Amino acid sequence: MSQRQVLQVFEQYQRARTQFVQAVAELASRSQNIEPRSNSGVMALLRPLLLDVVPTIQQTAALALGRLANYNDELAEAVVKGDILPQLVCSLSEQNRFYKKAAAFVLRAVGKHSPQLAQAIVQCGALETLVICLEDFDPGVKEAAAWALGYIARHNSELSQAVVDAGAVPLLVLCIQEPEIALKRIAASTLSDISKHSPELAQTVVDAGAIAHLAQMILNPDAKLKRQVLSALSQIAKHSVDLAELVVEAEIFPVVLTCLKDSDEYVKKNGATLTREIAKHTPELSQLIVNAGGVAAVIDCIGSCRGTVRLPGIMMLGYVAAHSENLSMAVIVSKGIPPLCTCLIEENEDHIKAAAAWALGQVGRHTPEHARAVAVANVLPTLLSMYMDAHSSEDLQVKAKKALKNILQKCTYLPALEPLLHDAPPNILKHIVGQFSKVLPHDSKARRLFVTTGGLKKVQEIKAEPGSLLQEYINTINNCYPEEIVRYYSPGYSEILLERVENYHPVL
Repeated sequence: MSQRQVLQVFEQYQRARTQFVQAVAELASRSQNIEPRSNSGVMALLRPLLLDVVPTIQQTAALALGRLANYNDELAEAVVKGDILPQLVCSLSEQNRFYKKAAAFVLRAVGKHSPQLAQAIVQCGALETLVICLEDFDPGVKEAAAWALGYIARHNSELSQAVVDAGAVPLLVLCIQEPEIALKRIAASTLSDISKHSPELAQTVVDAGAIAHLAQMILNPDAKLKRQVLSALSQIAKHSVDLAELVVEAEIFPVVLTCLKDSDEYVKKNGATLTREIAKHTPELSQLIVNAGGVAAVIDCIGSCRGTVRLPGIMMLGYVAAHSENLSMAVIVSKGIPPLCTCLIEENEDHIKAAAAWALGQVGRHTPEHARAVAVANVLPTLLSMYMDAHSSEDLQVKAKKALKNILQKCTYLPALEPLLHDAPPNILKHIVGQFSKVLPHDSKARRLFVTTGGLKKVQEIKAEPGSLLQEYINTINNCYPEEIVRYYSPGYSEILLERVENYHPVL
């Protein structure tokens, strides 16, 4: 065979390899073309092409593997079992930037599916190589490496700790200072994934100086970056008072409140989440948010959106109100009760309704004044119906019941309580009757109204266990009225009167 013929054969072989990897990469980009069982055999054909002498073939082979592994955990497992990862890791530090991005994509695609697959990446020594890629001159390589590290770290604290131990955090903090928006986003997201698992991991991120740089980006015009920045700060602040205070000290208020008016719903949600994670810790941190106008801003945010975007704002109001009478009054004065009632009625998801019920319970549990503010919004019948509705989730029933008890035990506004006398089950009824027994002995107008509206008659119809707390409350109410009035409204008394009429013999 002549040299010319050898070259022709070689060119044909190269074209065939190129066409093969390009075809697989193209087909793998469309999910309908991916059959896990058949494509797991393709892995074995792609593996040797990762070491091909032609760089474009190497890169395209890695891209195809990444797309296949990205599809589901079965194909990702085939990459691991095919002993492809060590080969990728070995080449990652030596090849050009295009290959590095493709290889990092494969690692990300494998690691995203489960902690076990992410652990396989750690065991093949990929973390150290990915961390080296964070120092690459090419922003795309840094971005691909940060993304892969984030997908590994997000699973659990052990994997997150492995990423930290590999030295990723200081370099990720440098990445959020780079000019490229895409790199900033991914680095902030990865810092968020590292921080979320434990106070110790969050402290590692803080010690690397991340808070100050993240705080500076809250007003960045890029919505996707703002989402990740707010998420990272939330994941840091949620763990402890000390970490929340460090976030606050970065002067994020009132700046972060502008995010609650953002056109991007995820920016709104993450801004409210950050405010919630800070407010939940102490009365002092909640007061700081109130002073910055945070309660009013969150109330406006709840009113301007629907669904799960509302959830962190609802919970934030509940946390603020739970801390003290004054903070709860701040929620009331800022007109926070009507939007919470709206969420309770409008929302379709039970977990959002449960959060609204819980928040209303926290607002109304402090004093009669607080309870009245909630009761006049006519929310008590709604809470009762949700508690008694068999279709309500267990969590919603529990939250509605607890909120009812919290409010009822303080409520002395009888017009809001009386409608509940007719529908409440015994375990709720005792709290309602208990409040009447506290108010009626000291309020003559209320005693008269209680008779004319049918309340006294309803109380006589209640069947309470002798010696029970409910019976004691009923006795206290009955002692507020003349005996003949109580007897008149007692069940069966009309029949007794008729019988007396029948048996009465007039004196002629």
